[in-house]
Amino acid sequence: MSSQHLVIYLKRDETLSHARFGFIVGKAVAGAVGRNLVKRRLRAIAREVLAEHPSGYTLVVRAQTGAAATEWNRLREEFLNTAKLAFKKVEQ
Repeated sequence: MSSQHLVIYLKRDETLSHARFGFIVGKAVAGAVGRNLVKRRLRAIAREVLAEHPSGYTLVVRAQTGAAATEWNRLREEFLNTAKLAFKKVEQ
């Protein structure tokens, strides 16, 4: 599933006793400081997703160009909405 600044890959794995998250933030997104900012923001938002889906999933988030310049609230909204769609699709 994707949004303007994020692509989310989700895999269901019932053997996992916990959820796993991975973040891909390439050099095209920003310089080192910008990439680290994006990773910190994504980790903070992932904690919210973890509260709803504590186990059985592997979720990988790839940041697209422009993610570093995106405001916190917009990035959070994109992440949560895209993750919600991905979970809905996987659970069908």
